[in-house]
Amino acid sequence: MKRRYVEPETSSESAEGDLCRALLSMRGLAEMRSFLRDLCTPAELEALVDRWRVVPYLLDGMAYREIHDRTGVSVTTIGRVARFLSQGNGGYRAAVAHHAVPAARARAARQVRGDAVQARRNGGAS
Repeated sequence: MKRRYVEPETSSESAEGDLCRALLSMRGLAEMRSFLRDLCTPAELEALVDRWRVVPYLLDGMAYREIHDRTGVSVTTIGRVARFLSQGNGGYRAAVAHHAVPAARARAARQVRGDAVQARRNGGAS
């Protein structure tokens, strides 16, 4: 995290909410692509694309090394995505369930439902 020597006028939480609203306001793929290209450096956008690129392979249960061989994405990044798929905030799975990755959508939706059922069986503990 970068150091700040000046207190910002808005909180990080408020700014994050503003960014989320800006992302949600994009209408269509072309607008979203333009916004991301303006918002991110080429390296930042490449990192986001790499993370997203491995999601369908992970959902298919493919080995990290095979994913790396198919995508060129580092095994470290693949592991990070896998960790957030299983222990994160649910964002990857929500995007998949909203058909961002059509081939994996049904499987992810079943997994989310299965996780919810398992949590209920365990008394709400995850």
